[in-house]
Amino acid sequence: MELLTGIFTAFGLSASAGLNAYIPLLIVGLLARYTNFLNLNTPWDTLASPWIILMLSVLVIIEMLADKVPAVNHINDAIQTFIRPAAGAIAFAASANVVTDISPVLALASGLLVAGTVHVAKSGVVRPAITATTGGTANVPVSIAEDIISTILSILAVILPVIIGTLLVVIAAFIIYRFWVRANKETT
Repeated sequence: MELLTGIFTAFGLSASAGLNAYIPLLIVGLLARYTNFLNLNTPWDTLASPWIILMLSVLVIIEMLADKVPAVNHINDAIQTFIRPAAGAIAFAASANVVTDISPVLALASGLLVAGTVHVAKSGVVRPAITATTGGTANVPVSIAEDIISTILSILAVILPVIIGTLLVVIAAFIIYRFWVRANKETT
């Protein structure tokens, strides 16, 4: 069971990093430093350092502000194309490293792919569509919602990873159902 909860935690944190690179890293650092919910192995225990927590706090504020300013948010998304997947890889590896049966290379690659996929969906599909349909007026509320979702997802991933596992199953079932419906429409 510990293996599954570790994997659910890792997937939840890396997906959260696709929305905001620094929130899950900050939450991992804070929870590892001040609670017993998460114990990080070396070298990931560096995330619990007071200096790293301070730096991540500053980076969270910078990213939140940059994402709320029109035009700057697009530049931020371009820059974050490299940072969010890397943050997802770190979050995945740090949390999966608690479960020692997972290869570090596999953990880093998985986190990179999950965070990268969420980031591409956000910045390449969802945000441009919202900007185009609302003339940019919905960007700030959507950005605030993304930050809230990233925070809640990160906390739930560590404290209640079973919820993340349930969400993964529901999302997978929904995707399979959509493909099945689409395939049946094309054949009829």
